[in-house]
This record gives sequence, C-alpha cells and structure tokens, in this order.
Amino acid sequence: MRAILPTLLAALLLGLVAEAARSETLYERECFRVELEAGPVWQTQNEVQIPGDTGTRFDLDGVTGAGPFAGGRVTVDWNPWRRHGFRLVVAPFQIKETGTLDGPVDFAGETYLPGLPTEATYKFNTYRLSYRFWIPHSRRWHTSIGATALVRDANIELRQGGTQSRKTDLGLVPLLHVDTEYHLSRRWSLIADLDAAWAPQGRAIDLALKARYRINRKWDVSLGYRTIEGGADNDSVYTFAWLHQAVVAVGFRF
Repeated sequence: MRAILPTLLAALLLGLVAEAARSETLYERECFRVELEAGPVWQTQNEVQIPGDTGTRFDLDGVTGAGPFAGGRVTVDWNPWRRHGFRLVVAPFQIKETGTLDGPVDFAGETYLPGLPTEATYKFNTYRLSYRFWIPHSRRWHTSIGATALVRDANIELRQGGTQSRKTDLGLVPLLHVDTEYHLSRRWSLIADLDAAWAPQGRAIDLALKARYRINRKWDVSLGYRTIEGGADNDSVYTFAWLHQAVVAVGFRF
C-alpha cells in the first residue's frame, strides 16, 4: 500500500498539471497571502530503531498513544512576478506523553525496561522555502510546480527514571512541490498541495486536500485533510511515521 500510494498521488497531480497546461490564460493572484492552519493530529504508525543497525525496533505510538495531538502551521505566499512565486512554511509538531514499553528496548545507547512509566518525546519541526512556477491554465485551474528546501529539526527521546537518551537530527531535504486549485465557482475551490521526495534511504510525503470558501476579496476559510508520511532507514537511524490531520485554515490576502 505504501508503494502504491505515492505512485497514485504522482499520477493524479501530473494529470492535473497536464490538464492545466492545455489552456492559455493565467489566473490573477494576490501578491501576498498568509494562512494559519490548525487541527487535531493522529498517528497510525511511528516505528523507531536507534541506532538503525543495532537498536531495538519498537512502536513509539505504543508509548505515546495514537492521539489526538495539537498541530498547526503558518504559510506565507509571495508572488512578485506573473509566473514566479515563493512560499514559506513554518510547521512545528511535538508529542510528549508517558506510557509503558511492551518489551526491553535498546535505544540510543541506553536500555529501557517494560512495564515501567516511560516518557517519550517525538519532535518534528519543519521550515520550508518553496519556489513555484505557474504554468498556463484555464479560468478554473490554477497550478504551480517547483521545488522545496526543507529544514528539519527532529528529536526522539526516551526517559525512564534516571535513564535518558535521545536522537536529534538537523538537516536539509530537497522536495518536489506541486500545488493545484480547481475553482468550482467564484467563492468555492478545491485544493491539492504536495511536497514529496523518494530515495533509497527514505521518503517524505506531505499532502493536503482542502475545500476553500472565499468570504470576500481579503479573507477565506478552508477545511480538509492533511497526511504526512515518511522516514529514514540507515545505520544510524530507522524511523517511519504516518500522521493524519483534520485541518481548519484561515487565509488573508493583501
């Protein structure tokens, strides 16, 4: 299923891009737009093994629970030219809960025992800058493609009594960016927004599907679903998580 999902998403979004490329006009966009997004987050997978070659693989969500947890992000769009624009996203996310382990776990150089209160922390903050190029489209389609530079600030930590260890990760990841909006009417539109990358060492998918209602020329609100899935598999770390979020967003144009 994990292998099929990225292929289907890529085929869908490439189809939207191809459809948009058949027409000749450009959609008139605002110069600046700020969006605040928030909503509950659930996790259906959060597997961890640190180090990736000698640690114990265990379910971190078995300690923290499935949720819901608080999640949100701030998105700023800047479109200085007719076909070229930029997007800045700040998306902090952290879980800190106490539970118990099902079995003994070797994690980041320490050993943790089952049945004892164990505090688990999972942090995955991302900061993104995207370049976006708008392709010619019809009055209903509004599509951009581009690239995203993602800076991740990640931390996984266990604490059990006086025993504590962690794995931090600060790194830069390049992603493909695709964003398309289909206008049902002057006020209603459907949006698909994707940042994604695949490599032998891991993958990253951040996909949002939203319905947007434009209140007036300045304000809009959106409802939808966001899923974030991915991780890394190497000698130093094995970690894969799958998050699901019900989102509510408010946007302001100027």
